[in-house]
Amino acid sequence: MPITIEQIKEKFTDAGGFAGIIFSDINNYPMMEVPKERILEVSKIMRDEFKFEQLKDIVGVDRFTKNDRFECIYNIYSCEHKFRMFMKVRLDSKKPEVESLYPVWQSANWSEREAYDMVGINFLNHPDLRRMYMMEEYEYYPLRKDYPLMGLPGAVQLPKK
Repeated sequence: MPITIEQIKEKFTDAGGFAGIIFSDINNYPMMEVPKERILEVSKIMRDEFKFEQLKDIVGVDRFTKNDRFECIYNIYSCEHKFRMFMKVRLDSKKPEVESLYPVWQSANWSEREAYDMVGINFLNHPDLRRMYMMEEYEYYPLRKDYPLMGLPGAVQLPKK
């Protein structure tokens, strides 16, 4: 029997002890916004009870707002039910960090490393959180909205017209 968004909503209601989870949709796909303290627990339930056996991608987002500036958006998929869903976590502006989902889906490894390297989101308890593209000693995050549009002065010479 295929899974429905109503079954997922029923599981994650206030009555089920999951206050703070907000359901919406993005481009006709269901999305659930999860408090960052519950992301590991909710992910395990999604994998074990609802058969979302794949984490396809993680996207780090800089909304460039004063509060909850950063987001992580997780793209999960159930092959059994042919059902895609997104999970979103809002993160603190000063210290963007969230629990790693590597223990739930090992495919989180490189996506979390990329979000760390490009946006500066720290994934707690990640087995190998290090930069992928930038040098380890590089202190900036190129996909943040406050990164200089023309790069850092003196870093790399831009071609002249």
